[in-house]
Amino acid sequence: MLFGLFRFDWTILIVLPALFISIWAQIKVSSTYHKYSSVRTKRNVTGYAAARAILDANGLHYVKIEHVRGHLTDHYDPRANVIRLSDSVYGSDSAAAVGVAAHEAGHAVQYAQDYAPIKLRMAIIPVTRFGSMLAIPLFFIGLILASDLFMLFGIVLYSAVALFQLVTLPVEFNASARALRAIDGAQILTNDELAGAKRVLSAAAMTYVAALLTSLLTLLRLLVLAGGRSNRR
Repeated sequence: MLFGLFRFDWTILIVLPALFISIWAQIKVSSTYHKYSSVRTKRNVTGYAAARAILDANGLHYVKIEHVRGHLTDHYDPRANVIRLSDSVYGSDSAAAVGVAAHEAGHAVQYAQDYAPIKLRMAIIPVTRFGSMLAIPLFFIGLILASDLFMLFGIVLYSAVALFQLVTLPVEFNASARALRAIDGAQILTNDELAGAKRVLSAAAMTYVAALLTSLLTLLRLLVLAGGRSNRR
């Protein structure tokens, strides 16, 4: 019975475009960052210095900046009020590093100014974590057992994941916009260097677009599978 259930599962084709776009986006980020990581800033501004300048300009002297190991593991921790910059960003004076560091500083400014989308994203994170782990298993258990309740629960949980990805888009785009304005306003980079930083952040933004597309198409697949099960009854 199980073989018959999954033998002709054409619905996997629904998510394939998102898979290809995700792979392309990751390659684009890697290649763009590599290209502009070799473009050194004429003013020798490092990722750390750029982030510190943006934080201080916005009165966020209390936000610390730490060095963490890894490549592009950069993030802002709102609970600890700390920006963590990776090996390839913290001490690098490349246009790419400055762009990434400024982006994380943009997130810190968002929290300080109570930017609504980021508050919404924080509010739904617990449900999203729960949903990302259990939604798919619950749905397919429901599909196998012909349980509408399990399938519905899985769809609802995965909808929270899709909502999180949707809310993430304006958060990330806004952080990049803040970063580029701050870099330009403080004249941290020359026009050519700023263009490079912008390309790095634009490439990174595509990974969030790909993540949203993946979640939406996966949700569509679940709905199609659930509808097909109902039609076969």
